[in-house]
Amino acid sequence: MSMLFAETLKRLRMEKGLSQRELAGRMYVTRSTVARWESGSRLPDAAMISRLSQGLGVDVNTLLSAAAVSDESPNVIMVDDRKIILSGGLPVLEAVMPNATITGFTRPSEAIEYAKANRIALAFLDIELGKTSGLELCQALLEINPRTNVVYLTAYSEYAIDAWSTGASGFMLKPITPEGVRAQLKNLRYPFSSGGAGA
Repeated sequence: MSMLFAETLKRLRMEKGLSQRELAGRMYVTRSTVARWESGSRLPDAAMISRLSQGLGVDVNTLLSAAAVSDESPNVIMVDDRKIILSGGLPVLEAVMPNATITGFTRPSEAIEYAKANRIALAFLDIELGKTSGLELCQALLEINPRTNVVYLTAYSEYAIDAWSTGASGFMLKPITPEGVRAQLKNLRYPFSSGGAGA
């Protein structure tokens, strides 16, 4: 979450001489909700930010701009059983999504374990992954987090029909290119800020 927002909110509240409980009373939320906002573990939505600005007597843009600067980096994974594909693709993903944490895996089981411990915003999956297919891995990832965006990677266009039936956001033919990744980012089911130009 945005620590800049958390610090800004706490500073403004203290400048007004309000306790967390008093601010919570003005906002019709619990004190623990305000505490979470100020710890950076939660970020209020735009409507609540507008109410906060009124309650604190500050310009709403002060809070909105602080909320927009988030130091949370979305987790993006790439799964391909060929190391050479990973080594070529990961730098492309990092260039296009500089704010994201990019992690590569050659084994689907490792990607699943990572997804259980980390919220995955976007997964680039090879369709042919040895014994496990990317289609099966997609289903496993969506069971862990239904809001994971999945883009399939393959050298074979005939997989496209099967790929679309799995709830994926997109489909890319190898090799990965910056232009191809940017095009996929525009069509995600669950968009997120990746920090890249045009993303």
